Amino acid sequence: MKKDVENIWIDLNEELYKFIYSKVKDKEVTKDILQEVFIKIQLKIGQLQQVQKLIPWIYQITRNTIIDYFRSLKIKNISVDDIDIPQEQSEDIAYTKLSTCINQKIDLLSSKHKEAIVLVTFKEYSQKELAKHLKISYSGTKSRVQKARDILKENIINCPNVETDIQGKLIDFDSNNS
Repeated sequence: MKKDVENIWIDLNEELYKFIYSKVKDKEVTKDILQEVFIKIQLKIGQLQQVQKLIPWIYQITRNTIIDYFRSLKIKNISVDDIDIPQEQSEDIAYTKLSTCINQKIDLLSSKHKEAIVLVTFKEYSQKELAKHLKISYSGTKSRVQKARDILKENIINCPNVETDIQGKLIDFDSNNS
């Protein structure tokens, strides 16, 4: 197992450093986060069941560690436009196209709905934290988040290349029409 982590370090150290630095823009913080990522990899690599998902798994750990860093700073006065919506690292082209389509639909939301979706979904704000950030009531925040989700869902479902079941759940995506 130790040899596996050493090989991952050799193969991905520089690439992960650049990825982290592109998000945090601080060399020392980047080094700290990178070290934390490799500690998490070393501790959890035994839990990885599908070796072919190693790279996406490592990037997910990295994204989560970056998010944890920003959450620890309690940066609440950030602009939603400054937030990079995570892209899943995937070799599945259809998934990547769907992810891109969803991100485009998020960008089309009004600023208040976009902010609600991005902060709750990608920055993992609780709805109470979002209420405090927006300086509105908790029930108002819940309504805004739900409305944003409903609008986003409707926009995605109305795409000609999306197929849904009777309950409106996404069941297929035709990547040839996107």
